[in-house]
Amino acid sequence: MTQDSVDAVVARIRRVYSRWRRDTPVSQMRADWDALFDVEIDAEVEPVDAGGVPCHWIRPARHRTDAVIVYLHGGGYRVGSVASHRDLMARLATAAGVQVIGIDYRLAPEHPLPAAIDDAVAVLDWLEQIGVAPERTAVAGDSAGGGLAVSAILSRLKDGKSRPAAAYLMSAWTDLTASGVSYAERAELDPIHQRHLIQAMAQGALGPDGATDDPRWSPLRAPRELLSRLPPMLLQVGERETLVSDTVDFAALAQAEGVPVQFEIWPGMIHVFQQFARDLPQAEEAIAAGGRFIAAHLGSAAKIE
Repeated sequence: MTQDSVDAVVARIRRVYSRWRRDTPVSQMRADWDALFDVEIDAEVEPVDAGGVPCHWIRPARHRTDAVIVYLHGGGYRVGSVASHRDLMARLATAAGVQVIGIDYRLAPEHPLPAAIDDAVAVLDWLEQIGVAPERTAVAGDSAGGGLAVSAILSRLKDGKSRPAAAYLMSAWTDLTASGVSYAERAELDPIHQRHLIQAMAQGALGPDGATDDPRWSPLRAPRELLSRLPPMLLQVGERETLVSDTVDFAALAQAEGVPVQFEIWPGMIHVFQQFARDLPQAEEAIAAGGRFIAAHLGSAAKIE
């Protein structure tokens, strides 16, 4: 049954969290998180230096070579990597028929925000420099990576650069203040992420002097004129998430500014359920929808391998 499958996934996540203490080294936390998602994938993986930022190409057996999905992993800006998200990226690449470049952006606490944003922007700039047109580029991300995807797009728009063709965001963290109503209304539904944990992750990502309401990393608070220039977006979030407001409020704000936005609340699902496609059929369905959305906005293929 679906509920049993979700409960099993939650138990696996909790086993990882339960091993962490205040004195657990961040290196151990990162290794534990990567190990949780250590599975074989059906795609070619190739490291690449993208404008000085370490990345990996994820290429399924058949894919477009004239277009790219830029992927930004989640993990609260503290954990997560291309390794922890290879399976999700490979599935998205297959669903869209498009190669993915996964960014191993710098993490806190060694590199507090805006380091991650700078890295994401650098990769988008690099792709344009090597001849990948923005209209052949999509951006995707989950959790912190979803918010980071929007922040990177807004940063480029602020500098007068082109927007990508589309954005696909999963459980996007768009407001580091954690002030949305869902943090209270869905607290009993969410088995993992409560407001105090989200607030602690935000401060850890920023360092002691960072302001959580800064629009550079809380895109829900970005200027409306800038938001109006965002590309078409698909946002997905699980019903059992305290972060539902981060999706619903951001989608409503972007829609009010004329941005084509679709958002979906998936019944019974948890935070970034798409990472558990081997366990949850809903995850496969959601990724397939994300792949179709991206493919539709990238236009017809000019070259396929």
